[in-house]
Amino acid sequence: MVSTLSFEKMTINEKLQIMEALWQDLCSNQEQIPVPQWHKEILDSRARLVEEGQAKFMDWDSAKKRMADRIA
Repeated sequence: MVSTLSFEKMTINEKLQIMEALWQDLCSNQEQIPVPQWHKEILDSRARLVEEGQAKFMDWDSAKKRMADRIA
């Protein structure tokens, strides 16, 4: 059962504490979280590229710029 919380009345700190608690709970129950087959296939493909030495990486600043350019 999900409780209704008044997020508008909560402080940022309270919201962050709730997020951290939720994340911790999800992390401790990872095996219960369904993973779609398409996601597994993408991860397997990327792992294969790394193992074969064909993966391409970029620094975080370049990745952020690339994502921002795609949105704009």
